[in-house]
Amino acid sequence: MARTAGSHSDITGPRIRGAALKLFARQGYAAVSMRQIAAEVGVQAGALYNYTPDKQSLLFDLMRAHMQELLETWRARPLVGGPLRRLEEFTRFHIRFHLGRPEEVFIAYMELRNLSPENFTVIEGLRRDYEDALEGILREGVAEGVFEVPDPKIATLAVIAMLTGVNTWYRAGGRLSLDQVETIYWDMVRKAVVG
Repeated sequence: MARTAGSHSDITGPRIRGAALKLFARQGYAAVSMRQIAAEVGVQAGALYNYTPDKQSLLFDLMRAHMQELLETWRARPLVGGPLRRLEEFTRFHIRFHLGRPEEVFIAYMELRNLSPENFTVIEGLRRDYEDALEGILREGVAEGVFEVPDPKIATLAVIAMLTGVNTWYRAGGRLSLDQVETIYWDMVRKAVVG
């Protein structure tokens, strides 16, 4: 199948993913059609299939790309200090990374239910890898007597949920700077795990 005249795979492919991201975040995956995505990009609906097999693949690719970038960026950071210092690094990293990606975060959390079972398994595995990074910090802190956490897995999920929540209310130029918000959240996380 030939590409639409004037389209370029290195331009059109990213534009399709960008349009899908925006529409899925605004309207929800189930409410968006391939025709809407095509209209947003300015191509014929049939042209989309030169770039993606279907809407499910688009959703999966967006979620997988987000999780892979998250993991790669976290792993690329230097390992600093003991568990308390690494927990602070995780707290600040999580807030900053996610704040710049509100649409990706919304889709990654709200559209899991729309993944096929196979795709859900892959995304769940990537999420678990990220959760394991935090859980490892907490377990190390417990082993060293720095943290008092009765269940590191539950603490991990609670901390991630709390940190991700910043995306729902923080706006640049508001009452608090991002640095101040990070410091307040770090203080809350620290108090939650230090006995």
